[in-house]
Amino acid sequence: MRSERVICCWGMGITQHKRGGDAMQQIINLLLLRGNIGKLGAGACPIRGHSNVQGDRTMGIFEKAGEPFLASMSKVFGFEASRKKGHAVADTCEALLRGEVEAFISMGGNFFRAIPDTDVICPTVSRLKMTVLVNTKLNRSATVHGRKAFLLPCVARSELDMQNGVAQTITVEDSMSMVHGSTGMLEPASKDLISEVAIIAGIAKATLAPNPKVDWDSYVNDYARIRDKIEEVLPEQFYDFNQRILEPGGFRLPNDASERKWNTESGRANFLFPEGVYDEDDTPPGADHLQLMTIRSHDQFNTTVYSNDDRYRDIYGDRMVVMLNPQDIKRLGLKAGDYVEFQTALDPITPRSAAGFKVIPYDVPQGCCAAYYPETNGLLPLANRDRHGNTPAAKSIPVNLVRMNPESTQIALERRGLIAAAS
Repeated sequence: MRSERVICCWGMGITQHKRGGDAMQQIINLLLLRGNIGKLGAGACPIRGHSNVQGDRTMGIFEKAGEPFLASMSKVFGFEASRKKGHAVADTCEALLRGEVEAFISMGGNFFRAIPDTDVICPTVSRLKMTVLVNTKLNRSATVHGRKAFLLPCVARSELDMQNGVAQTITVEDSMSMVHGSTGMLEPASKDLISEVAIIAGIAKATLAPNPKVDWDSYVNDYARIRDKIEEVLPEQFYDFNQRILEPGGFRLPNDASERKWNTESGRANFLFPEGVYDEDDTPPGADHLQLMTIRSHDQFNTTVYSNDDRYRDIYGDRMVVMLNPQDIKRLGLKAGDYVEFQTALDPITPRSAAGFKVIPYDVPQGCCAAYYPETNGLLPLANRDRHGNTPAAKSIPVNLVRMNPESTQIALERRGLIAAAS
């Protein structure tokens, strides 16, 4: 607290709660109180897991893009951009449940493995007329598909992307608002692979009416032309775009708050306060249910699991585990090595469960437990999410634990190949 310059970092341990947005607002309030916004060596540092999450939003990949962006894009490309609100992930899942989706197109990712309520939502996908996945490698989302399904492999960012004999450069924006170029170096997995740019442009060219202001083929042939158009749409942020990405480390996008420009009615920084300070996610020790937090292991990047080992927590060879405080193990009448079934303690109309998790004593707070993602995604109701950002509350899922009987344990272990099936 005595430090003159403070940087507050946070990740999903803060955001993946029903009050995650409120918690972030209080972090910003603290930084404002200390004068740590707009000061060199101080400020807010949200941690993202992907290299270009922030860049997507800057480029308008947003279900509710702002009017200035839409108006500028309409002018540059000679069409009227839709002002209709689109679907974020949670909105998409709800639309699937309501039967309102006819086709699903995914650019990268592992959507149907990453979402909450997988056991409820994924069965609805078979009703879709078409699903399209554009990916650099196969993943489990390929097994969740509509009546017609297309898998379109593409050049990975790490691979050399040659167009007309010239290596192409794309750009990414990191969490510090730094934009830099990225040029693949590896030989593509196949000479028949095409780039994401070529796939998007090809779909657009085949679908949309001809537009004299849009030359899809020229964008595919030279990505610098795409950056020229980005500069036209967003001239204040991306002036001299193609020149500035050649600078070592790239360039930084402007951020009004970092310059202490407050875009508020008062012209001053505003403090935001939640409606009430009681956090209903808290579970006091001794409560009937536990709060499950879903976590990632050391050998894991998002839904990609490289091995069943987790040297962070000294757990090896198995991911189907539940980490419990020793006091809770005793209180629940369990012991280390028991196998349990999770039962979500929400929404009695739609029961959610997951079986075959081995009890491991671990240093977690009383009233809480931890298990790996995405194996436990089916326990998280879609409605259990933050009201500000629609982020699933994956760090606070109310659950009950039920000890499995020997017969159920045997079946669970056989299915996972940990023991031989009984003859």
